Amino acid sequence: MAKEIRVPALGESVTEATIAKWFKQAGEPVKADEPLVELETDKVTVEVPAPASGKLASIDAAAGSTVNVGALLGSIEEGAAGTAPAKAADAPAKSVEALAKKVEAPGAKAEQPLSPAVRKLVEENKIDAGAVAGTGKDGRVTKGDVIAHLERPAAAAAPVEVKPLVIPATPPVAARAPARPADATREERVRMSRLRQTIARRLKDAQNTAAMLTTFNEVDMSATMALRNQYKEVFEKKHGVKLGFMSFFVKACIQALKEIPAVNAEIDGDDIVYKNFYHIGVAVGTEKGLVVPVLRDADHLSFAGIEKTIADFGKRARDGQLQIAEMQGGTFTISTGGV
Repeated sequence: MAKEIRVPALGESVTEATIAKWFKQAGEPVKADEPLVELETDKVTVEVPAPASGKLASIDAAAGSTVNVGALLGSIEEGAAGTAPAKAADAPAKSVEALAKKVEAPGAKAEQPLSPAVRKLVEENKIDAGAVAGTGKDGRVTKGDVIAHLERPAAAAAPVEVKPLVIPATPPVAARAPARPADATREERVRMSRLRQTIARRLKDAQNTAAMLTTFNEVDMSATMALRNQYKEVFEKKHGVKLGFMSFFVKACIQALKEIPAVNAEIDGDDIVYKNFYHIGVAVGTEKGLVVPVLRDADHLSFAGIEKTIADFGKRARDGQLQIAEMQGGTFTISTGGV
């Protein structure tokens, strides 16, 4: 019996998504709840899990296509074993010979397992993980190793042919200054993800419609720093999470919002709507851009509750597991702690 895979609800006002990639090919076996396809919206990246175990019978929407909520992505044939992605070699002797050559090849090393974050970085930059020198335990490749590999001077790497990407027409914008002929050949044009496009568009909208003001205020953090240093080790042992500065900032913001409720309000037509609750947005940086998950009813959370929730947000944001609903409804945002 075939089980359909459809685009899930993506949150209020989000009606479509772009298929970033499929993790499986048609005919391959899948397990229930195993990530099958990655969807990218204007706000977040979402992984759609397999609804059942079996064989991925069909892929009805290819990577790169735009799909609406509820659209058919593919189907799973329940109970089917699936076909192996690669056939065994026909000639055993050749297999043994190839294996021997692989073992004897200079510079060859055993393949190390990669963490999800490292694997994602390797795939996005299309690099050979075997060419990255690992500094982790037992020679394991870390995220820092991959970043260091990418930052090596271009002259040290083998020449790679860069094909220009065709960018669809966009609304007229001010033309940038033309690059010098000597520099033009060294440029590379890469299409922005939907998330990056949304960030850029909203920053430009804010610049065009809001009064831009930058102000700096110094605060004496001596007492806070002393308190944190005094209890951070005991705090981590007791709660299993580090005591950072963000929990202090959240508590301070809540106190300020209670004293000045107009800051925790919004204008709706001719009315001012005062929020009698405190949903604090905390900016989290990811490889694909900045996202702002929300600490709901933060005034009811303890220091440990705040730190645990922020740590969970950070991990799931980097793994693309945040839900749209978790980034909506904030009444106040802390974009950066400044430390």
